Amino acid sequence: MTAGNNGASTPEDDDPFGYLYADGQANGAQPPSGGYGYPNSVNRVRPVGTRQYGQPGPAAQAPPQQGVYGQPSAHYAAPETLPGGATTAQSQQPAYGGGRGGGRGRGPNTKGLLIGAIAVVAAVVIGIGVAMIGGDDEDNGGNQADSTPTQAQDNTEPSPSASGGEAEEEAELPTIDAKALRLDGGAAAASDFKGAKADGGVYVTGFNQVGAKVTWTVNGIKEGAYRLYVGYGTPGEDANATLVVNGKAENRPLNMKNFGGTPKGDWEKGWKTTWANVNLTDGTNTIELACNEGNQCNAVLDQFWLEAEPGA
Repeated sequence: MTAGNNGASTPEDDDPFGYLYADGQANGAQPPSGGYGYPNSVNRVRPVGTRQYGQPGPAAQAPPQQGVYGQPSAHYAAPETLPGGATTAQSQQPAYGGGRGGGRGRGPNTKGLLIGAIAVVAAVVIGIGVAMIGGDDEDNGGNQADSTPTQAQDNTEPSPSASGGEAEEEAELPTIDAKALRLDGGAAAASDFKGAKADGGVYVTGFNQVGAKVTWTVNGIKEGAYRLYVGYGTPGEDANATLVVNGKAENRPLNMKNFGGTPKGDWEKGWKTTWANVNLTDGTNTIELACNEGNQCNAVLDQFWLEAEPGA
């Protein structure tokens, strides 16, 4: 269709409200009185499609059908193809993958969207976990700060009652050899046969008579229960003696049995060890071993030493 006047009574001239406009009034439009308000307009009823406008001729053709989606229209030209039109980059629309056998295209990739959603959720969960771990670290840090010793505690020296002091105290418990004991009542030092552990193999002999005794004066002892160990030797027979601590005789004699059954008369193989519980006081203590009436004193004496009573 070309621009121009196609004659009177064109569709736009049939505007029933043309009399309301200035151009309609200029063309002589009048309020409707049976017609459309324009000159030469008539109120006729015609079948649809029978009225012809302009010059006689064939009926107007229906507009061409729109082309297939994605195909360029024959009646459309892009602006950049016209003379003087701006050259623009034509964006290519992504085509969805066709169905099986070239059928209708599918919709958006829901699998990709699902994977993306899962990734977002995982990121959120990881972020929450990291935040929680960070909070726990801060809490733990606070507790550690509370438990950190103060400067005064760091500089505090171990007290004498610590385990190290106790170990030193145990190491300082005294031991005495036979020749360092005070000998009375016929007791004397000798080294006629071997086996004594005292310095030089010296032991106390002459103890096998009533009134014989040895005395050990112990200094620097703390009050408590101890074990008194005595090294002795017998000629294959049992012996015993009276134990006196700080002037008080113990109720039970010190047992010096022939443990192990050494053959009678064999002094060198008859060395044994025995012990008794003693209660000592702070400071200086006197320990005596005496041969009194009723004792069996046929024995020789080697070393004396103290050990702490277990559990004391």
